[in-house]
Amino acid sequence: MLRSLWISKTGLDAQQSNLDTVSNNLANVSTTAFKRVRPVFEDLMYQNLREPGLMSPNGDPVPVGLQAGNGSHISSTQRIHTAGAMVHSDNPLDMAISGNGFFVVDMTASGAQGSYGYTRSGNFMRDINGYVVNANNQRLLKDGGGYVQIADGATSIQVANDGTVSYYMGTTLNPINAGRIQVVNFVNPNGLASSGAGIYTQTPASGSPVSGTPGQNGLGAVTQYYTEQSNVNVAEELVALIAAQRAYEITAKSVSASDQMLQKLGQL
Repeated sequence: MLRSLWISKTGLDAQQSNLDTVSNNLANVSTTAFKRVRPVFEDLMYQNLREPGLMSPNGDPVPVGLQAGNGSHISSTQRIHTAGAMVHSDNPLDMAISGNGFFVVDMTASGAQGSYGYTRSGNFMRDINGYVVNANNQRLLKDGGGYVQIADGATSIQVANDGTVSYYMGTTLNPINAGRIQVVNFVNPNGLASSGAGIYTQTPASGSPVSGTPGQNGLGAVTQYYTEQSNVNVAEELVALIAAQRAYEITAKSVSASDQMLQKLGQL
């Protein structure tokens, strides 16, 4: 059997995964705080028909060896954590992080007891108990433990750049402090695992979360009345889609060429 058939098969598989990745990026072009994913290609193990550096009959090493490739594959998918555009909102609990960092939410409501999720999606609201939650009813954590909670009947909600949440009641002259939103960052954000709904979870590859005051020590400031949009560039993804499609077609032609060669051999 011709080796080229199996090599072409690996190329088709790799380009199919590439198309899947690009399609997912385009499908999430309007998803709040979505981060585009880029596939990383690698060549497969080579078969050494003649080892590089072997000694020739005259005692000198041959300048090159003879290696046969075995195709390619996608070794990983890298998430690009560049910031998306900021869009203004009229919701006082819509927030964005201007720079590095993630909001922390309690995932107990999703059935993951005692675990935390990390997100850049700042579409928050209040539940019936006044806790600040996302659309999946996951509560927003504050520094020092506990959750950000705003009393019923609050007339004005303010979020400072350092994440401090305060609000006024109908009869109060001074703002009531609801705590400071916890913002964390990771040594390797690419090591976070995507759980869907804009939530990432910690893995050994990401390292432990490092918390701090928003706007200081490399953490981004919290901006109220804004949400972060997807960082997907439609034009760039369409170019990648066309390139992947053409690469798939070319690889498919190599399968046809190998088939024609086998057909000729069968006629001998």
